[in-house]
Amino acid sequence: MGKAAGTGKPGGTARTRKPGGTGKPGSAAKKSDTSKRSDTGKKGTAPAGTGAERRPLPLPLRLLAMAIAFAAMVAFAAVLARLTLEPSPASASIAHTNLHPGTTIKLYLNQPSVRDTVKQIGGNVMLGLPFGILVPVLAPNARGILRVLALTAIVMLLVEMAQGALVTGRAFDVDDVILNTSGALIGWLLLGRRLGRAVHARKPKA
Repeated sequence: MGKAAGTGKPGGTARTRKPGGTGKPGSAAKKSDTSKRSDTGKKGTAPAGTGAERRPLPLPLRLLAMAIAFAAMVAFAAVLARLTLEPSPASASIAHTNLHPGTTIKLYLNQPSVRDTVKQIGGNVMLGLPFGILVPVLAPNARGILRVLALTAIVMLLVEMAQGALVTGRAFDVDDVILNTSGALIGWLLLGRRLGRAVHARKPKA
């Protein structure tokens, strides 16, 4: 009798597969670790812009602050109109238009008395100071420094144009606009930006 068919070499057909033969050993564990890390990262990640944002004041305090700022702006407008639009016949002979930046400022600096210099330059700077403080509170969309300065410059340009065209003893002076706008910058840096952030919330970033 011959040997039974298909016997071949002992163990020739009985190959066994190693556990986890579908991939390299430990690949499944690495994938699970990676997925756990990614899930953990997603859960621990806070939405952009929510962690360090300052919360605005409560609504009643915000409304009160805006009302006070509005009243202050009205009072300031009345003072500004009285100081800049009141005729000055005594100055009619010396008032002249200045379209060259720096010319009048040099004259202020060359005053024989330091008091006169401080009065002229400081007075124009003080006229712009309330803009830098009150505008960020009254106008949420104009809290930025560029918008505050632009608004101040536009208002003061209109005032100077009215002086030159309508008021006796007054003239248009570009240096006054520069000093007024500088005052708005100082007011914004000292107090305006802080008040704007306290009263109005920032828009969330997309």
